[in-house]
Amino acid sequence: MRKVPLNKQVIISRIEEIRRCLSELKKFSQLSLDEFKKNYNFAISEHFLRRALEAVFDIGSHILSRIPGARASTYKEIALLLSKEGILPSDFVKAKLIKMAGYRNRLVHFYYEVSKEELYYILQKNLDDIEKFCLYITEILKSPENWNLQVE
Repeated sequence: MRKVPLNKQVIISRIEEIRRCLSELKKFSQLSLDEFKKNYNFAISEHFLRRALEAVFDIGSHILSRIPGARASTYKEIALLLSKEGILPSDFVKAKLIKMAGYRNRLVHFYYEVSKEELYYILQKNLDDIEKFCLYITEILKSPENWNLQVE
């Protein structure tokens, strides 16, 4: 067993934050593109998506901090190490989580390039990927020993 247990409450609070954000984002995904472009819908959606992605990578970082030698300095490294350490399936990491890391960086560092159309597309096509991440993490909390982890 690894020596430092995962803090279950930290992970659960982040999952709850992700799900709150997803709930809000799903409301915006029901709008037509024309409606989405009106008022502050884009800005509010961008905020909730960034918060959800931050929480995803906070969870990943927390898990990796409990694994000796598994240190990441970027969000993409967090994704890759979660795969390398067998925490998340490599196909999910390669197809989804690395893209989430890149988009989180885009939202934070290249926010001025994010268009209403691309954010709308993400709301239509990619929210389930974030929920799938939460399901993987929930399984880890239920049976941490399957990943050679402990939970406090």
